[in-house]
Amino acid sequence: MPRLTGLLRGYAPFEEIVNRAGPASVTGLVATAPSFTHAYVTAGLLERRPWRDGPVLVVAAGQEAAADFEHELSLYCPGRKVVYLPPRGVWYGSEGEVHAPVAGRRARALAAIDTGDPQALGTAPVLVVEATTLMEGVVPPPAAPLTIAMGVRHDFEDLVRKLVALGYTRVDQVEDAGDFSVRGGIIDVFPATEAHPVRVEFWGDEVESLRRFSVFTQRSLGPVDAVLVYAAAEPSGVRPVGIPSLLPKGTRVIRTDPSRAAARVEAFQSDLADVLGENVPEGAYLSWPEVETGLGGLPDLTLDSLAPAGSDETLPTIRATSGEMPVTNLPEAEEAINRFVRDGYRVVIAFEQRAEAERAGYVLRRVTGSVAVGGEVEAGPGVSFLPVPHRRHLVIPDLRLALLTDSLIFPRRHKAAPAKRAPAGLELSSFRDLRKGDYVVHEDHGVGRFEGISTKTVAGVTRDYLDLAYKDSDMLYVPHDQIAKVMRYVGAGGAAPGLSKLGGKAWEHVKSRARRAAREVAGELLHLYALRQATKGYRFSEDGEWQVRFEKAFPYDETEDQLRAIDVIKDDMESEQPMDRLLCGDVGYGKTEVALRAAFKATLEGKQVMVLVPTTILAQQHYGTFRERFADFPVKVEMISRFRSAAEQKKILKDFAAGQVDVLIGTHRLLSQDVMPKDLGLVIVDEEQRFGVTQKEALRRLKVRVDVLTLTATPIPRTLQMSLSGVRDITTIETPPRDRHPIQTYVGLYDEGMVTRAIEREVDRGGQVYFLHNRVETIDKAALRLRELMPRVRFSVAHGQMAEQELERVMLEFLRGDSDVLVSTTIIENGLDIPNANTLIVERADLLGLAQLYQIRGRIGRSTRVAHAFLFHPDEAVLTEEAVARLSTLADYTELGSGFKIAMRDLEIRGAGELLGEEQSGQIAAVGFEMYLSMLREATAQLQGQVLGVEKVPRVDIGIDAHVPAGFIGYEAARVDLHRRIASAESLDELADLRAELADRFGEIPEPVDNLIFLGEVRVTLQGLGADALSVRQGRLSISGLALPPGSREKLRSRDRRYIYAPVQGNLALGMRGDERGLRRAVREVLDDILGVLGDGALPGAC
Repeated sequence: MPRLTGLLRGYAPFEEIVNRAGPASVTGLVATAPSFTHAYVTAGLLERRPWRDGPVLVVAAGQEAAADFEHELSLYCPGRKVVYLPPRGVWYGSEGEVHAPVAGRRARALAAIDTGDPQALGTAPVLVVEATTLMEGVVPPPAAPLTIAMGVRHDFEDLVRKLVALGYTRVDQVEDAGDFSVRGGIIDVFPATEAHPVRVEFWGDEVESLRRFSVFTQRSLGPVDAVLVYAAAEPSGVRPVGIPSLLPKGTRVIRTDPSRAAARVEAFQSDLADVLGENVPEGAYLSWPEVETGLGGLPDLTLDSLAPAGSDETLPTIRATSGEMPVTNLPEAEEAINRFVRDGYRVVIAFEQRAEAERAGYVLRRVTGSVAVGGEVEAGPGVSFLPVPHRRHLVIPDLRLALLTDSLIFPRRHKAAPAKRAPAGLELSSFRDLRKGDYVVHEDHGVGRFEGISTKTVAGVTRDYLDLAYKDSDMLYVPHDQIAKVMRYVGAGGAAPGLSKLGGKAWEHVKSRARRAAREVAGELLHLYALRQATKGYRFSEDGEWQVRFEKAFPYDETEDQLRAIDVIKDDMESEQPMDRLLCGDVGYGKTEVALRAAFKATLEGKQVMVLVPTTILAQQHYGTFRERFADFPVKVEMISRFRSAAEQKKILKDFAAGQVDVLIGTHRLLSQDVMPKDLGLVIVDEEQRFGVTQKEALRRLKVRVDVLTLTATPIPRTLQMSLSGVRDITTIETPPRDRHPIQTYVGLYDEGMVTRAIEREVDRGGQVYFLHNRVETIDKAALRLRELMPRVRFSVAHGQMAEQELERVMLEFLRGDSDVLVSTTIIENGLDIPNANTLIVERADLLGLAQLYQIRGRIGRSTRVAHAFLFHPDEAVLTEEAVARLSTLADYTELGSGFKIAMRDLEIRGAGELLGEEQSGQIAAVGFEMYLSMLREATAQLQGQVLGVEKVPRVDIGIDAHVPAGFIGYEAARVDLHRRIASAESLDELADLRAELADRFGEIPEPVDNLIFLGEVRVTLQGLGADALSVRQGRLSISGLALPPGSREKLRSRDRRYIYAPVQGNLALGMRGDERGLRRAVREVLDDILGVLGDGALPGAC
């Protein structure tokens, strides 16, 4: 089987290009998407002399084309080192600043073309750049990439200095590219070019262990032999040099689409003038003539999608067409493919994912094809499924080659399968981000302020204590074994709570009110649950062939979260009880596809589906999505909204009542009495919390009779999900799309010139803009001011005080692209999914909360384009300290950073309020979210008839030093979190796992820390035995509250005659002596004896 690029061999126009050193053109291609074609031709060239043997520079027209070029060329030419040099870019307020991943890729590309570094060079490299990148001066990395390998010797401190020199930032815990941390003999570093950080563990000066680890769990993922650490920042204060001067001698140049490149160069020069004016740093940028001179004049080869005007020379021409075909369904696609094969074509269908290529044979039942391995395709007419992404069909008749994308089969281009799960809100109980001054709640004493962790020696025993400040400057010192009583205070909106007073009854009254409120919520939820359990609903059948076919036609890999959600929803539908499930996930995470599959399952059995949405615009959007997805199946979808005339609505409702409409989409209008389905089987509700009280009551009645699936984009905390286990079914989708870029965020003083440039730049690239002005009284004036500044830009205004129909009209116009800029208030916070809107401007970001800013910023960055957010504020002199901190957090934001966790906490509190009812927000604010949840959990269990005793936490007093030395874990929040995890552990396995994690993350565990874990093991064992306490005093070990059956007492004494047991008090005593290690061994032996005679095994490990 020939390789795809091998098909070009012997093709006359291609051979002519190979044999000519001067310009050549490729004509007949679609100018809007030439990238794949040019990469294909270039890949063929790179297999031939002289292109095969020397370095090559490819100059693409734009950034997207260059990135695609590098990706595709790497697939076609696995034997060549293909590197992409991304641009630094000209952006507002960030001149000279380059994010670590970009700096790393730039350093890697520069290392690859550095002839003085043969190891990085490998075989002759191919460097891909966009034209404007050549105009940027570059600063060669301050040092060669750092190689860290197993068994190699490094001076530990010298390695730390080298990381700093390469631009890495020392932090307490590694979370982002460009971070590193040091703990004892371990260095964690997140290389700028890697997907995961690595953990380097030393034995002396030798690398003893090297392994990747997860930024989410901080646990190791697996070993690696070596890692290259490229620079994470470009050094300042060094004069840049031109890229052409760094290219190896004899570098051949291929230039693509010069006319488009020239337009980009002109726009880049305009950007330079706009942003920097006369303040261009010396050597920072080259003019285009300087670039051409540096490259040696004309390129060796020009690949152009348009024939040069006025050229008399006969140029080699590869004739190709875009191959666009009016295909609307699978049978038509199958016929189009088979028609190509009958005409003698090799048909190659490219897919984003290998899994898609492998299942193509299932979807295309009337097409015979095979998955192309290693780029090899059919030798003659036939069909190959190739796991290589490209943007447009390409048909080369002379080669009898048809390169088709999967959009031929699936008309709408979908995003690729997500690559990783985001940490959708760290558990709210986590102390990992606790800082001095944060608020906490003590179960017995109320709201206090965390002042730090201190180590104190009392009666010869050294322990850690939490220092908490209360009202009137009172202090409470909480020993580590009581830390489980302390919870982090998290309230809605980030408002600071009042400190409680130590002593008195005020805190008990606050808890009592919150406990009553929690009981009311639990009672209402349980009542609905009981009604559903007592009602016999429709039981759907298991999946049949049509359901499988419908799901196989989904054109990308489902995420694990999606598959899990689909499975549990099907289980619900296939049971006798009516379903009431909440599906939670951000916009774009795949909730709609899950809902579509549930809807299809319902329609297959003749049941009807209603889809309720809060706004007419969302109804319109869902209507389009459902119709498109069901287009190849006999499912009739209709919509009721103001966009339909009265006569149309009447006809639709009549058909729905007659069973001739399968899926009906609309707003709360669907809850009216004149909407009478013939056989309703499923109701899908989008964002239920945005409906009114009357609509919610109608939905509550529905939930008792039919299956209901509710969708929400507001995150729901896992702790709340656990609290409602058994009374409300909640499923989450937490996996983001793989191809979302980080949002470039600028924070600074309001600048009208910058606003103008940002808007015009977005509009010029075909995008749309949100401009947030959060005062209804002056929003029209703000829009008028913007119109005067930019007359050619189309502006529209939206705010919450507009008439509903007018607001819908404006939003629909923006959705359709009839306006370029939406000037609005914060009503866009829960807006539509508009992938084309990729610039956000917030006029007074200092007046908004962090979670609100985070969610508003989430309106952009939903496509494959890089999105930009401008958060403006007035003069810093008028900003509060809190506002400065908020804006700084967002400016530094990465999805794994602490700012994200803070925003997610705030959002989760909002989600909890929406789920439980707004009246509960006051109770959450009074006692903190964690304590409220524990009350809700308790109330739910009691109302379900569970007998809840007061949970006993056994006291353990052995007299051994137990604390976390600062030299083992340097940052305070992690030390507190470790105490918390030990104190709240519920099993010996959990503590064993924690011990392994500590050894993985921090190295050899010191004795005081190991003692802490041992005390946790003793506590867990005593809880399992039902005992109250264990203490060692004056050579005597005592266990109180221990109930031993009569037979076991004799067995225990037969093991050691020194055991003395008092059955009335449940006290067991044993004389003993020894040092700390001896005490631990003795305690373990006693507990092992007790467990042995009771038949419960033994404690794990040895002392």
